[in-house]
Amino acid sequence: MSLEEYVSNPLWTLLVETVHAMIMYPHHKAYARDVILHEQPDVTAQELAIKLGIPLGEALVILYELRKTKPEGENASETLC
Repeated sequence: MSLEEYVSNPLWTLLVETVHAMIMYPHHKAYARDVILHEQPDVTAQELAIKLGIPLGEALVILYELRKTKPEGENASETLC
């Protein structure tokens, strides 16, 4: 499923709100940004969820937020799963 399909779903905002309320979310996002994406920049949401032992929804939000802030010229609309 592509990023656009997840983001365009009416439940996306609920997922983002729920994930942001998770206590470990900031730490998972920082670890994904600082370690995992440097080692494996094309990691999928499923792979990230497995590596961190987190729900797929949290991995989707993390990758969406990290990839939408990529420097211009890099593809931020990659398939996440």
